[in-house]
Amino acid sequence: MPDDNRPNPEALLEAVRRESRGKLKIFLGAAPGVGKTYEMLQAAQRKHAEGVEIVVGVVETHGRAETQALIDGLEVLPRRTIEYKGRTLDELDLDALLKRHPQLALVDELAHANAPGSRHPKRYLDVVELLDAGIDVYSTLNVQHVESLNDVVAKITRVRVRETVPDSIIDLADEIEVVDTTPGELIQRLNEGKVYVRAQAERALKHFFQPGNLAALRELALRRTAQRVDAEMLDYMRQHAIEGPWAAGERVLACLDPSPQALDVVRAARRTADQLRAPLLALYVENERHAVLNETERAQLIEAERLAERLGAEVHVVPGRAIDEEVLAFCRQNNVTRVVIGKSQRSRLFELRHGSVVDRLVRNAGGIAIEIAPSGTPSTTPPATSRPRRAIDPWALLEGAVMVALAAAAGIGIHSVVPISNVSLVFVVPVFIAAMRHGLAASSFAAILAVLSYNFFFLPPLYTFTIADPHNVVALFFLLFIAILASALASRLRTQTVRLRAEARRSADLYGFGRKLADVATLDDLLWVVVAQLARSLKVEVVVLMPERRGDPASRLQVRAAFPPEDEIDEADLAAARWSWDHETPTGAGTDTLPGGRRLFLPLGTAQGKVALLGVLPREQDGPLPPEQRRLLDALADQVAVAIEKMLLVEQVNEERVTAERERVRSAMLASVSHDLRTPLASIIGAISSLRTYGGYDEKAREELLATAQEEAERLNRFVGNLLDMTRLDAGAIAPRLEPVDVGDLVSTALRRATPLTAQHTVRTSVAPDLPPVQADFPLIEQALFNLIDNATKYAPAGTAIDVDAVRDGDAVEIRVRDEGPGIAEDALPHVFDKFFRAASGDRKRPGTGLGLAIARGFVEVQGGSIAASNRADRSGAAFSVRLKAAS
Repeated sequence: MPDDNRPNPEALLEAVRRESRGKLKIFLGAAPGVGKTYEMLQAAQRKHAEGVEIVVGVVETHGRAETQALIDGLEVLPRRTIEYKGRTLDELDLDALLKRHPQLALVDELAHANAPGSRHPKRYLDVVELLDAGIDVYSTLNVQHVESLNDVVAKITRVRVRETVPDSIIDLADEIEVVDTTPGELIQRLNEGKVYVRAQAERALKHFFQPGNLAALRELALRRTAQRVDAEMLDYMRQHAIEGPWAAGERVLACLDPSPQALDVVRAARRTADQLRAPLLALYVENERHAVLNETERAQLIEAERLAERLGAEVHVVPGRAIDEEVLAFCRQNNVTRVVIGKSQRSRLFELRHGSVVDRLVRNAGGIAIEIAPSGTPSTTPPATSRPRRAIDPWALLEGAVMVALAAAAGIGIHSVVPISNVSLVFVVPVFIAAMRHGLAASSFAAILAVLSYNFFFLPPLYTFTIADPHNVVALFFLLFIAILASALASRLRTQTVRLRAEARRSADLYGFGRKLADVATLDDLLWVVVAQLARSLKVEVVVLMPERRGDPASRLQVRAAFPPEDEIDEADLAAARWSWDHETPTGAGTDTLPGGRRLFLPLGTAQGKVALLGVLPREQDGPLPPEQRRLLDALADQVAVAIEKMLLVEQVNEERVTAERERVRSAMLASVSHDLRTPLASIIGAISSLRTYGGYDEKAREELLATAQEEAERLNRFVGNLLDMTRLDAGAIAPRLEPVDVGDLVSTALRRATPLTAQHTVRTSVAPDLPPVQADFPLIEQALFNLIDNATKYAPAGTAIDVDAVRDGDAVEIRVRDEGPGIAEDALPHVFDKFFRAASGDRKRPGTGLGLAIARGFVEVQGGSIAASNRADRSGAAFSVRLKAAS
């Protein structure tokens, strides 16, 4: 943490975001009936008197005359009515309010659930949209509707409130005004019928409105408001780079370290926080010593962090060198007023040499109280007197000796050519190299060898370790001092570099993981990327479980992805997974729930709910994951949850789009079929009824009626045939029998069948005599050609010509049907082969279901051909062409 005087950038960005949207003021009530709406309307009337433009979006007066009187003079927006299960519901007209766009909108009852069919399921989401549009909002809320307090209120009142508001909405508010009254006064209002009608008031007095309940609710409201005020003060300090602490409210910090005493520190900090009724934070400074912790110390650190989380602390880990500096910097940035730390069990000599973190904290704390936690945990290991040491690598010592020998040879060579007095600097080089490559032990060994080599080869008498000149003793001492100091600095630099590389690697893993998640297109691909990346990054085995049926809480969990792919979970692990899923808490290895399990299960969820379950099995070490790996896992798990939810939402949107398209097609089919089937049926029924009712028709009239009935029956038969053909196409039930087909026979058969349809048109045919046969199914391709001719007769005016010709085009034969009608509009060309699509044709109503061209395309493509539509280039009219492969 840099100790500078700059404002916090995140706090400044949040301030900018708040300036770009509307302001929210919440009137928070300790209980129903305390007068939230009344207070909101009074504040609105004061704003109205100041000239602020106010619109009442929705205000619930509950029939109270004094509340209704405060609405007078304010513009009231009419509510939107929604019909639901035979009832008419009145809701906020969000669109009308956004269009009206007043300076201030009054929206009562923030936790209200909107009627089905509204844009948002909850009213607080309507308020968020108003704020995003730049409209200021006044709203009301009871403390029992706050999500984080829902369970607490249920225990106090034995009444669970179903309509809740997430705490993020409280944090979104720019102002919160607590509306409160004493329990006695509120009970008096109930008895007077000012809150509920008498029968309802009597039930409320026996259950919810007990004096003890009301007192507890008042405290909850005040506490929640105090938390919001404390957060506002902290944001202000960060925005203006004000160095804390401001002791307006207490904040307690527990300093963690990898010792048994850390547990006592956490417990003492929790007791202090409870006494002060203050939030608790926990901090671990990850310095260079962290890299050389042994397994026992790592386990103790993990246990301390888990205990802090169980006791409700907000755990932070920061990298740094000096523990006291990082702790004080964290306290000033987070307005911590009290620090609880343990006193190490080190010798007095060690503290004289290295100093004491506690002493430095007390000396530099300023206005921060430092509390030394008593040690109640007996240490099972002897007190540490120095930093844990790693085993010395003999090859590192050998490498240092070789480099010193090379430096001595280089010094002798240089001195023989150019006699210089400061040739001793040559020996600093191997010391630096040893420190950078192998650490302090190897560099100290190299420093001692370097001093001895310099004495042996360069100080008279030469080639002995005797020092004749006393001045050389001083020079040799400073050479040793400089070499050891340089090695210590280089070793520290190496340790910091290793730590920074690890941090950079973790950051790169997070960045690369995020990019991979963004590139996948399907849920299965996403889950495979997740398990593979987690397995490589954490050296663990990973499984992802999801319910068989999405949205069904009783659905059985099943493995959707695993790495290695053959990985499976046994019944014990499956039971732990089910517990973790049902209770939405981490379960298994390294947790307090079923800690004997082999795997750690983490539920993956977002604000919308849980989406999957992650199971992790360490492969390279026994016991729980180290703290840094657990933090990396938590960070990656958050990304995974968001990515899975995004993929599920995409699938849901696609499913809804398909459903909507299916519904649109069904509606279009029903509308088309109901009209186009009813028309020929009406003609047939009319003709038969006339023949049966009126027997005096002459032969010619009877023949005309019978001809009409036959024509309409054939038309009805075509409609039904089209529907059946389209059903077969959609079901994939058409298997063409391909064989050589003569094009001339195909054209003549289709035209002969279409003779009744072309009676009012001139048909011109042109079939090249040398055309080869085509590879096709004769009945199917004949039906497709008939549909094209039928389409031409519908849109071409009577007396115009219809041209049917066939020509060779390379290894294919092209059959064209052209008419002299109005042609096809440019915007309709891409859709002419769609099901139930019927092109606009002026005022004339064209018969048909809109399936003929769709069936023609299906029949042609199922045989390996192609069909296209265009407009004629030589005159007005449409042109359809069918390409079929010539038979070999």
